[in-house]
Amino acid sequence: MKTTTLSALALVATALPLAAQTSSTTPVHHATAATAHRVVGCSTVPTLSPKIPALPAGTSCAKPLYTLTRVPEMKLDYASPLLSPEVRESLGAVPTTYSLNYVDITVGTGDPVRQGKYLSVKYTGYLPDGTKFDSSEDHPGKEPISFPYGMHRVIQGWDTGFEGMHVGGKRRLFIPYQLAYGEQGRPPIIPAKAMLVFDMEVVSESDSAPAPKTPPAPPVHPVPPAAKPATPAGTTTQPASTTPKQ
Repeated sequence: MKTTTLSALALVATALPLAAQTSSTTPVHHATAATAHRVVGCSTVPTLSPKIPALPAGTSCAKPLYTLTRVPEMKLDYASPLLSPEVRESLGAVPTTYSLNYVDITVGTGDPVRQGKYLSVKYTGYLPDGTKFDSSEDHPGKEPISFPYGMHRVIQGWDTGFEGMHVGGKRRLFIPYQLAYGEQGRPPIIPAKAMLVFDMEVVSESDSAPAPKTPPAPPVHPVPPAAKPATPAGTTTQPASTTPKQ
């Protein structure tokens, strides 16, 4: 499997803002706003590389946690119809809709995930082409990452993607680029407009950040006994006499 590395703490960066950049070449500024709404139903599981572990047999549906519609608050006076749909979208000329979808692989039996609590999470992140770009399994000691849930310390898809989970639960998240690293990506590892796929497991939940682990003490080796002096060749060692000298 092709593997590249993006440090886990690179996740500790919010996604690019949803508000569009103001164009310096247009007479009318424009902005965008995102409206979240719940969608009941099921979405088709995205087609992924076979390098990514398969979901449980029979899984054909991904559920949306929520759907966002980004709509222009102010439009340009004029956007040429000759512009590509991508350019028109970047100018805020058309609304865009995207969802944060998930598949629950294992339903946890522990406490429910709550905002503001510190979650310890094992995870592996993939690009749709099967490239693994980060995993807690690759950290020293395979330690999970810990972060305060819902407190904007991680990408937006993570900041909201554990909703409804319980400790011990495992989930696959399909995070659109708008809730990840945005239109620019994080080159050279995360391409522009890249959807991210995360397999995640909630290991524990606590009120405070876990204390850093003390590194293990170096092993203590027994001191070898002192070496006996060598006996010269051709000599014989006689036992000491117990007869008193005259």
